[in-house]
Amino acid sequence: MRALRILLVIVVVLGGIFVAVDRVAVYFAESEVEGRVQVTGATIGSTDVSIKGFPFLTQVAGGRLDEVDVEITGIETDANGRRIRISRMNAALHEVKLADGYSSATAARATGTAVISYEDLTKVASDGVVVEYGGNGKVKVTGTVDILGNPLSRSVLSTVTLVDGHTIKVHADKVPGEGISGLEGLVREKTDFEREVGGLPSGLKLQRIQPTADGLEISVTGTDVQLAG
Repeated sequence: MRALRILLVIVVVLGGIFVAVDRVAVYFAESEVEGRVQVTGATIGSTDVSIKGFPFLTQVAGGRLDEVDVEITGIETDANGRRIRISRMNAALHEVKLADGYSSATAARATGTAVISYEDLTKVASDGVVVEYGGNGKVKVTGTVDILGNPLSRSVLSTVTLVDGHTIKVHADKVPGEGISGLEGLVREKTDFEREVGGLPSGLKLQRIQPTADGLEISVTGTDVQLAG
């Protein structure tokens, strides 16, 4: 019995050492990946990587991680000739395959959420236009239109939709002068606009968009998503 107790103690101690080593390895791996995350055609502010699953070392030995959660803050990219900023993007990447001596990784599938603030959306809207949250899943667009030399400032409630999975479309539900030849078009030149959104990791696509008090919340999904390179 004494020998059995000693053996159990040794097993527990070795198990604790293995867990500690495994967690240290995860920490260093997360730090290394954070420095390698790249987004084609965009600049990024900061990244936070969390590698899920246990044990980590056996996953690395097999060249595949069960799940990696990534948060990228401050993605900036071009949108129809203007610079657009995605405030933050969170993604859960599954079945992440490691390659090239662990210098790159590709996820078989991914889901996540990206957020664009109204301040950043205003910067890519029509000149002189301000975009805010309008409540009930709408945005409020405020701008000034010159009508026969008289500036007319108005706010309209607009619906935001996705076009072809990569373009944000803002379209006023109703505008002043609606139905009047020439006037409606003049107003909509200010209130309505479309902006293509790039700057997401390769393989991710926009799935659904919802205006919230904090900004445009966009669901993203993807396959064969490149995490680092």
